[in-house]
Amino acid sequence: MEVVIALLLLCFLLVIGVPVPFSFFGSALYLIFAGDYAPSFLLPYGHSQMTNIVLLAIPLFIIAGGIMEKGGIAKRLVDLVELFVGRVKGGLGSATILSSAVFGSITGSAAATLSSIGSIMFPRLEKAGYPLGYSAALVANSSVLGMLIPPSSIMILYAWLGNQSVLASFLATLVPGIILITLLNVINFFMMKKNPAVETSVKMDPAAFVRTFGKRTYAASFALTLPLLVLGGIYGGIMTPTEAAGLAAFYALPLGFFVYKGLTWKKLKSVLVESATTTGVVMVMLFSVMILSRLYIMEDLPSQILNFLFAISENQLVLLLMINVFLIIIGMLMDDISGVLLATPILLPVVVGLGVDPIHFAAIIAVNLGMGNVTPPTAPLVYLSGRISKAPINQMLSPTLIMIIFGWIPTLIVTTLIPELSLYLPSLLLGYQP
Repeated sequence: MEVVIALLLLCFLLVIGVPVPFSFFGSALYLIFAGDYAPSFLLPYGHSQMTNIVLLAIPLFIIAGGIMEKGGIAKRLVDLVELFVGRVKGGLGSATILSSAVFGSITGSAAATLSSIGSIMFPRLEKAGYPLGYSAALVANSSVLGMLIPPSSIMILYAWLGNQSVLASFLATLVPGIILITLLNVINFFMMKKNPAVETSVKMDPAAFVRTFGKRTYAASFALTLPLLVLGGIYGGIMTPTEAAGLAAFYALPLGFFVYKGLTWKKLKSVLVESATTTGVVMVMLFSVMILSRLYIMEDLPSQILNFLFAISENQLVLLLMINVFLIIIGMLMDDISGVLLATPILLPVVVGLGVDPIHFAAIIAVNLGMGNVTPPTAPLVYLSGRISKAPINQMLSPTLIMIIFGWIPTLIVTTLIPELSLYLPSLLLGYQP
C-alpha cells in the first residue's frame, strides 16, 4: 500500500508544480520512512549508479548542442533546405520541418531545436504570409523530431536506466521519426495549398540555381558533417556514444568560431553556464530517480501494476493503450528528460511482462513523450513556441490539434502495433535479436 501512496504522492507533487527533482525526492522520502528503509543503504547505491561513463555523453551533447545553437548553424541548414522546397506552395513550412529534423539530429534536444529554428523561421514564415499561430504550432511540433532522430539524449537515458543498448535505442526511434516527418509535411502542404496569402520564393533560372546550390551546400556542409561523424563513428564501431559526444563538442568549437563565426567568447561562456546548470539538474534527477526506482523494485511496484492491468483486461492491445495514455499524460506534465526518467523504471518491467520488446518500447516511449509535449492543455513546447513567436495560444490550438490527430496519433499507432518498424534497423545493422 505504501508504494501506491508514494506513486500518488509523486503525481500530486508534479501536478501542483513542485520541481521534478524535489517531487522524486519527496516520493522517495515517504517510502524510506514508511517502509523503514536505511538511507545508509540507498545513498551509496544511488551514487554507484551515477558513475556509469555513458552518462558523460549527456553533458557533452548538451554543450555541443548549445555551441551549434549559438554558432549560426541553423541558418545555413534552413537556407539549403529552402532552396529545394521554397518554390512550392507551403514549401517554407516543409523547410521548417526538415531543418528541425536535421538540427535535432545535431543537438538531440527539442527545446534547443525550437529556440534555434524558431528564431530563424518565424520572421521568414511571417514574411511569406503564413498565419502566426500556424507557424508557431508547426515549429513546436517539428522541434520534437530532435527527440526521435539520433543521437537523442533521452534514448541514452532510456538505455542506461533499462540496461539496453544505446545504439539499438537510437535506431529504434529513427523510422518513427521519418514517418512523423512525412506526415507533418503532408499536413503542411494540405493546409497551406489553398491559403491565398502564402507566397513562394522567386524562381531561378538553371544557372542561378546551380550557383546558389553550390554556395549553400558548401556553407552547410561543415554542419552536415557533424551528424555523419557522430553516427558513423558510433555505428562503425570506432567510438562509444560518450566519445562521439566529446568529438561533437570539440568539432563544434572551431565550427562556431571560425567557420560560421556566430560564436563569441561571451556566447561560449553562456553556453557553458547553461549546460552546467542543465547538467546539474539532470544529475540531481538521476540520483533521486535511482533511489526511487530501487525502492519501487523492492516494493514490487511493477508486479503490482501488471496485476492491476491484467485485472482490467488480458488483451495486449487494451493494455498498451492504457500505457500509451499514461505516457502521454507524463509528457504533458514534464519535459522529455524528466518523463523518461520517471516512466522507464516503472513501466519497462511492466511492458516486458506483457511481451513487448525493450527496444520496441524505446520507440513507444519516445513518440508518446514527444506527443505529450505538444498536447494541450499543458503542452510545454507549444507554450515555449508561443513565447518565442509571440503568437496567441488560442491561434495555435487548432493547427496543433490537426497535427496531433493526423500526424502524431497515426505515428503512435503504427509504432505501437508494428514492432518491426522499430526493430528492423537494430536487427539489420546491429544483429539485434528481439
